[in-house]
Amino acid sequence: MRIATYNVNGINSRLPVLLRWLEETKPDVACLQELKAPQEKFPEQAILEAGYQVIWHGQKSWNGVAILARNLTITERGRILPGDPEDSHSRYIEAEINGIIVGCLYLPNGNPAPGPKFDYKLAWFDRLHAHALTLLDSGQPVLLTGDFNVMPTELDVYKPERWVKDALFRPETRGAFQKLLAQGWTDAIRKLYPDEVIYTYWDYFRKAYERNAGLRIDHFLLSPTLEGRLSAAGVDRAVRGWEKTSDHAPVWIELR
Repeated sequence: MRIATYNVNGINSRLPVLLRWLEETKPDVACLQELKAPQEKFPEQAILEAGYQVIWHGQKSWNGVAILARNLTITERGRILPGDPEDSHSRYIEAEINGIIVGCLYLPNGNPAPGPKFDYKLAWFDRLHAHALTLLDSGQPVLLTGDFNVMPTELDVYKPERWVKDALFRPETRGAFQKLLAQGWTDAIRKLYPDEVIYTYWDYFRKAYERNAGLRIDHFLLSPTLEGRLSAAGVDRAVRGWEKTSDHAPVWIELR
């Protein structure tokens, strides 16, 4: 079972890239972030014609998350991260697919830091901690995936000394990610590749992709019941080099 995550950076403007990637790699499940489309503007018909069932939570101009499944039933479990009824951002959607709970998330960027946006990022992280613990306590196989907007360690960022004041790399952010792992989650990429330089995002500027000046901010976290089923993982790095593509590349895992 191949499960992928992909920050598409605008689903309608990147639709040809998304459809090409789906056709070439055929993941069983694909979690998308940063749709940048209101609910009614999601390209549902094109996704269905590509062979995928889909649930999505859109938002005008910003955010937005979706879960796609090929030849599998999606049972939606929720589309709001619990803990703040006033939060209107479409950053989380959760479903059960093939006996696995899949949480697709787009964690806030948090810049500039310090400031209100960084406070929101940390508060969102606190809500994620609480919900993730509930998911673990359920005893079901669970994975949390998406754009976490966190580089967990210096290995996950090109020239880390340039990022020390950035919200994605500040000690509070990295500490929040480590607190999440300490609950019992496994970082799938680091499970299989503990020492390799692996990036999932390259800025559009200064030829970052060509220089491999990237960040690893798209992650898979696996519950203990799934860790033992992990057989492969990787980044479809070449997709970042396609024409009119996202600044992220798809990340994937395979489960036995």
